[in-house]
Amino acid sequence: MNHALMVAGLLGATGVAAGAFGAHALEALVTPAQLDIWATAAQYHLIHAVVVMILALSANNGGMPLGPWPVIAFTGGVVLFSFSLYAYVLTGIAMFAMVTPLGGTLLIVSWLLLIYRGVR
Repeated sequence: MNHALMVAGLLGATGVAAGAFGAHALEALVTPAQLDIWATAAQYHLIHAVVVMILALSANNGGMPLGPWPVIAFTGGVVLFSFSLYAYVLTGIAMFAMVTPLGGTLLIVSWLLLIYRGVR
């Protein structure tokens, strides 16, 4: 069982759902600025779902670089970054947006883990 591929599928499905919700349901409910925030969250969500999928598929060809840590880091980054922005747009509670930089930092660390693996 490839758990990383399952995570990638879940991230991809929720990313498409979030993008569709933003494009079709939110337009009449939020400001254009909030819609832009949602679109940014969905874009990062989907991009990193693809990255997790690539890592999962690479696991089938000789192992996952650095074990499960890049997948965990990318997934955590998406949850903290994208989902905090989704929550902020839906609720207007600024506290959610305060979590977003942690998610962005975790995504950066995830990419740095791949660089580390590349030079090892």
